[in-house]
Amino acid sequence: MESIAIITDTDASLPADIAAQYGIHQVPINVHFGDETLATGADIDDAQLFARVDQEGKLPTTSAPSPGQFAEAYEAALSAGAEQIVCLCVSSKVSATYGAAVVARDMFPDHEIAVVDTQTLSMAQGFMAMAGAEAAQSGAGLEEIVARTHEVGARTCLYAALATVKYLAMSGRVSHLAAGMATLLNVKPILTVEKGKLDLLERVRTQKKSWARVVELTAQALQERTVEQIAIIHVDAPEQARQFEQQVRAELACPEEIIVAELTPGLSIHSGAGMVGVVAVAGEPG
Repeated sequence: MESIAIITDTDASLPADIAAQYGIHQVPINVHFGDETLATGADIDDAQLFARVDQEGKLPTTSAPSPGQFAEAYEAALSAGAEQIVCLCVSSKVSATYGAAVVARDMFPDHEIAVVDTQTLSMAQGFMAMAGAEAAQSGAGLEEIVARTHEVGARTCLYAALATVKYLAMSGRVSHLAAGMATLLNVKPILTVEKGKLDLLERVRTQKKSWARVVELTAQALQERTVEQIAIIHVDAPEQARQFEQQVRAELACPEEIIVAELTPGLSIHSGAGMVGVVAVAGEPG
């Protein structure tokens, strides 16, 4: 039986302990404050990111890992005994990460490395990586692992409620006037993943209504199927995440374990501090 390593990037939002439990290596998304480059997970987390953003009054930029960073991850996996690799990347529609992973793959012509464009992000991508790791540990082959990750991805939904449009305004994604009006009206945008992109789904008044709407949308997406796996995602809002978890448990038939995960800086600069959301994997159709 061949040893197959699972690699992803930090836009998968996988908590470090879970990544370690599953043997998944996460290649860091880079965050740039001027000439200073910080690696997500190693050098900066969501709390540190927004403390600095609020202090400096401007957002940093982000960049995909370089092909060299992926090549280092591939080399480390091969040196540790892996004979093949499956690398699951954040959607190519939001990042150049997938392209960098492909370039790195071509540096290893004597090894079989499958690079997967997950067409999703955050823990939706994370659950795909976990599924790949479980399949690898059970002895599945490379093609079977890739197929399994896609199958889990197809059953996964993501909905999140922003706490503020302040950071959207700072990024230039909405006008400052529109952001000011939204703040005045206490509008809480609902985000989801559509066709590989993080998109604004609708706008809801008040945090209470936005949280309720996120749970309602999740229930609709599950189509009365069981919840196989679920995660609460948040941006520098651990207390709100705990409160939201209780609401989710009260309204959805959840498994005992709910993963609570930071969105991580590569994604959170677009959503802003205070965001909470849910990522759920529906049970397989009967």
